[in-house]
Amino acid sequence: MKIGASFPNVEIGNDPAAIRDFAQGAEELGFDYITTTDHVLGVDPKGDPNIFAPYTLDDAFHEPFVLYGFMAACTRRIGLATGVLILPQRQAVLVAKQAAEVDVLSGGRLRLGVGVGWQALEYTALGMDWHTRGKRSEEQVAIMRALWTNRTTAFKGAWHDLAESGLNPNAIQKPIPVWFGGMSDAVADRVGRIGDGWIPIGTPEALKPQFDIMHAAAEKAGRDPATIGIEAMTGFQNAFRAHPPATIDQLLASAAKWKQAGATHLAIGTSMIGLGTDVSGHLSLLTEVKNGVQAL
Repeated sequence: MKIGASFPNVEIGNDPAAIRDFAQGAEELGFDYITTTDHVLGVDPKGDPNIFAPYTLDDAFHEPFVLYGFMAACTRRIGLATGVLILPQRQAVLVAKQAAEVDVLSGGRLRLGVGVGWQALEYTALGMDWHTRGKRSEEQVAIMRALWTNRTTAFKGAWHDLAESGLNPNAIQKPIPVWFGGMSDAVADRVGRIGDGWIPIGTPEALKPQFDIMHAAAEKAGRDPATIGIEAMTGFQNAFRAHPPATIDQLLASAAKWKQAGATHLAIGTSMIGLGTDVSGHLSLLTEVKNGVQAL
């Protein structure tokens, strides 16, 4: 498995030097990639005490493409992956342009993980339809791949109408890999049909029905399911902070299950366990887990 370091958005803070130190440290310590999450807006619970808000306005979320443009200049080898970018709340052609730019500036190191999200507030604020987000994301991926792989593209779909035109600069990768995040039946089917990879949340046992759906969809589409990447996500604490932090042994046990289940990637997270802005603390703990995973 390739092993990634999850950028601790909500703890690392807004100091550019700390962000640089995290990226360079992860590269020096041998991580294969850095992954980051995405929110454009933070919720103020005082506005609606009943709103679903595992994260709030007090939690920092760096804009992924700007963050990775910065990290691209600070590093030379390490991969840069979104895990995940909420695609349908954005304009697809603009995302294609931004992703191509990061791919160019990083020398072809971007992997674009996308999802449909769970926060309707952001969709409303960005002027995008919450109810069509799943199907629209498929059309968005189609138009982005066309733009990345062709000098010029004309596209007519349910939501996009593009006259013959193209991107410059354009992506180094032809196309940039697109992985889908989520664990619903619809996402599993989408991964099997058109995804380069899948970023589920859960355990291999709990996700077996979705694995079956993904495999069936891939075979129906004439694809080999074994060529579809799987990124497992493991961390000491989840966004809901509903349980005591996991132990390293528990994380390694989870990693072993995912390795046996065929995961190609493993992202390790250290957020929300009290390390705060201590970059060296995050990197030290990440490395301890990485070394344990590599010894499995």
